[in-house]
Amino acid sequence: MHAFLKGGVSSKPAAKEKAGSSGETGKTRERLVPWVEKYRPRCVDDVAYQEEVVAMLKKSLEGSDLPNMLFYGPPGTGKTSTILAASRELFGDMYRLRVLELNASDERGIDVIRNKVKTFAQLAAGGTRPDGRPCPPFKIIILDEADSMTNAAQSALRRTMEKQSKNTRFCLICNYVSRIIEPLTSRCSKFRFKPLSEDVQRKRLLEICEKEGIKCGEEAMNTIISTSEGDLRKAITYLQSAYRLRGEDDITVQDIYEIGGVVPDEVMSNLMITCSSGSYEKLERTVQDLLREGYAATQVVTQLFDLVVDRGDLTDTQKSAIMERMAIIDKRLCDGADEYLQIMDVFTHMMGCFDDW
Repeated sequence: MHAFLKGGVSSKPAAKEKAGSSGETGKTRERLVPWVEKYRPRCVDDVAYQEEVVAMLKKSLEGSDLPNMLFYGPPGTGKTSTILAASRELFGDMYRLRVLELNASDERGIDVIRNKVKTFAQLAAGGTRPDGRPCPPFKIIILDEADSMTNAAQSALRRTMEKQSKNTRFCLICNYVSRIIEPLTSRCSKFRFKPLSEDVQRKRLLEICEKEGIKCGEEAMNTIISTSEGDLRKAITYLQSAYRLRGEDDITVQDIYEIGGVVPDEVMSNLMITCSSGSYEKLERTVQDLLREGYAATQVVTQLFDLVVDRGDLTDTQKSAIMERMAIIDKRLCDGADEYLQIMDVFTHMMGCFDDW
């Protein structure tokens, strides 16, 4: 009974403790938001390095009118962020009612076009917001990764774009514009998103470092930029992962290599030396050790490309023969071929090139 009364007396402090813990949980959740989302551009002016697209969108926002658009370019260059920022500026509080965002990689069949897209496109759109402020009298349908849509779905979409042109605008986003059928591309204004320059990436990453209190030296910053290859989303993800790994300590180049799965330069150099030796047994052991370390075959091929291009002791004929083989290997890896066999294939082919010349 005494224990029961004791528990009852301490119920209020427990409640306070629970409330305090819930507050801490809220702060933790805020702190654990992916930085890619936390620092995503909220307005068109925040979009980096895409001057042509930003200029066009600003003109469209002034007149409250948009054409059908096709954004294409490498991943991580701001395609989705740009149209989302423009939509927020156009519709304000009515953003969720006026914008339909679909990822065509997940939902890419003709049924999605006939059901979700067509139904949303047929809805009427007024010209005022609930607060009485003017609002564009149309809706926006965003089809992300549209190059993954089937040809049948793309063909069904073109008729919907024509019939609902009065009250609906479409924005197709893709990495490879060649995979979009011609009837769709001719109905859209096309905008190419360029890979971000090193200066633009460095400026944005330094802003994040300042706001988050991250210690990142010049060498580590250069490594993040070089490994991300113009993909700002990848660069921000690397930075956040390195911060979670190191905490208050300085971020090092080795940390970035570990996070990005980059093969160390000495390992690649050892592979090239072994390949030049002409010993198949040594090459086999070296490749086995490489894959046991967990390095991806696609990463090895990517770094091997740079090594072969920069080598001065190889003739142009040798380089072209090796590059042709690397292209075949890359295609096989994309199709899911065995990594060990493909790495052995490309290096034994290089070994033959060294022997022939």
